[in-house]
Amino acid sequence: MTEAASKAERKAAKKAARKAQQQAPQAEDQAVPTASTDGDSSSKKDKKKRKRESAVTADAEAIAAAPAAATFDDQKASKKSKKQARREEAAAAAAAAAEQDAPAEESAAEKKKRKKRDRVAEPPQQPAAPVVSDASTSDAEPPKLQPLAETEEPAPKSSKKKDKKKAKAAAPGAAAAAPPPAAAGGAAPITVEGMDVTPLADFDGAGFPAKLLAYVLAQKFERPTPIQSYCWPVLGAGRDIVGIAETGSGKTLAFGLPGLTRVLAQKGGSGGGGGARPEMLVLAPTRELAIQSAEVIAAAGAAAGVACACVYGGVPKGEQKRALRSARAVVATPGRLKDLMSEGAVDLSGVVYMVLDEADRMLDLGFEQDVRDIIGATARARQTAMFSATWPREIRALAAEFLREPVRVTVGDDDLTANARVAQHVEVIGERERDARLLELLEKVHGARDNRVLVFALYKKEAARLEALLSRRGYSAVAVHGDKGQADRERALAAFRSKSVPLMIATDVAARGLDIPDVEFVINYSFPLETSSYIHRIGRTGRAGKTGVSYTFFHQGDKARAGELVNVLTEAGAAVPPELLRFGTHGGRRRGKEARGRPHQGGGRGGGGGVHTIIAMSRRRKGYHSVEPCRSPRPALSDITRSEQ
Repeated sequence: MTEAASKAERKAAKKAARKAQQQAPQAEDQAVPTASTDGDSSSKKDKKKRKRESAVTADAEAIAAAPAAATFDDQKASKKSKKQARREEAAAAAAAAAEQDAPAEESAAEKKKRKKRDRVAEPPQQPAAPVVSDASTSDAEPPKLQPLAETEEPAPKSSKKKDKKKAKAAAPGAAAAAPPPAAAGGAAPITVEGMDVTPLADFDGAGFPAKLLAYVLAQKFERPTPIQSYCWPVLGAGRDIVGIAETGSGKTLAFGLPGLTRVLAQKGGSGGGGGARPEMLVLAPTRELAIQSAEVIAAAGAAAGVACACVYGGVPKGEQKRALRSARAVVATPGRLKDLMSEGAVDLSGVVYMVLDEADRMLDLGFEQDVRDIIGATARARQTAMFSATWPREIRALAAEFLREPVRVTVGDDDLTANARVAQHVEVIGERERDARLLELLEKVHGARDNRVLVFALYKKEAARLEALLSRRGYSAVAVHGDKGQADRERALAAFRSKSVPLMIATDVAARGLDIPDVEFVINYSFPLETSSYIHRIGRTGRAGKTGVSYTFFHQGDKARAGELVNVLTEAGAAVPPELLRFGTHGGRRRGKEARGRPHQGGGRGGGGGVHTIIAMSRRRKGYHSVEPCRSPRPALSDITRSEQ
């Protein structure tokens, strides 16, 4: 009982002490106003003093409370830091565990790789290409021949791909196409199919008779051109040949000298009885090209005692018939030769060496049936050479039909591309602004009036008008087009070649095959109807390894060819004017025969070669009338062209 009483007394004493502690602050608070009341409570100064003291007391209490709050924030921060530390410790523990497990996983993966590699690994005695490629990217020493499982850790995928490419390129047994042999003088590369050919480095190894070799050496040629150095061994071996090369590459002597050599090896000569019986025949698509080739072959043949005759349309037949009687070599256009054959003036059964020059052009002009008839009249045991600037389907079919296992020699590309040595400038201009721009351009490029400039027009009347315009402006100019007589055309070409008249206006008859030296500038007053004709036009400059410049006027009526022209400029690395792109860039490059359904014009579009143009006009030009499309393209055009040839 005594202990229970003492516990109760102690509890009561604690309660009384707590009450006393709680009442003590209240008594102190009440003591201040009581004391102040006992003093001079009415004094304003005392009131102000008490206010100041109370403010100071509040500030002191706030200052005293601040450390406590800061301590609380610190406690909070310490709790957070402890939590973060715990998380970091957990992450570190997980990473350590992963590191401990990693070797086991890697070893398992390596085992799988090792098993897979062991299945396909080569025998140890053979070199392992992957080992070499891995070693090439590693800092360690190249490993010796050993199993793939013992090599270093594989490199990243990107480097392995590169290493595989390097290994394939470096492997001696890798199957790779040999690069085509480079032509002499840094020209376009040459590819040969159908025969192993060692190109000739000089003329002595060609095997020509002494008289022909003396003629060649007298011309002071430094070395054979690329097409000659490859064609002469083929033709000398008696093989048929297809040569794909641009004009101006030395093709005439490439096929002419082997042909004369073959003629000299034949016994006999021209037939009697009033009919000619030649042994060498060269077909050319236009009069100008036929005359040009005949001049070269006649000069070489004269040195060896072989007479050459040239037959073409536009002149009387009597003189040509007389020349055929003594000729062992003949250069002819298909139309006139077919007429002479029908008259019995020439017998082709003795032709043992035949050349189709510019074969793609002959087909374009509608001479396919004439060519077939002429070839069919020659000897079956003949040797045939076909030269073309392109290799379209029609030329392939013709070669497959009439050539026996031909060797194909290609200079550059099969497709028709612009000469990279010609700087091309295209100006989008209004159609009626071309005359003024032409005169302005001639003042710039032909100011001294002593350099050769060739201006191309689309139509015969357009060429005649430009000739009159330039003559009135004081220029010495000549024109070549279908309305000119043959004698006038020959005089104009001779004057332009000799530079006595350095400015010539021509239709597309001069764009193909003619070899006019040192033409510095070509101006396309009108854009042709086919992009291939544009390429042949600008190819009149930049010949024989020299550079040239072309200017082309392009207007709204030509927009159908805008996309093809953009392709040509892009392939050649030439600048494409933004105005040209506004016409659109649709329409891929169509080479050779660009439109099978469209009738082809003879003589190079619009009177070239004296051919009357029959076309379906897709646009109207000021000053020229359109005509209805020809419904029978091939036969009608052949008849028209034959009458001109």
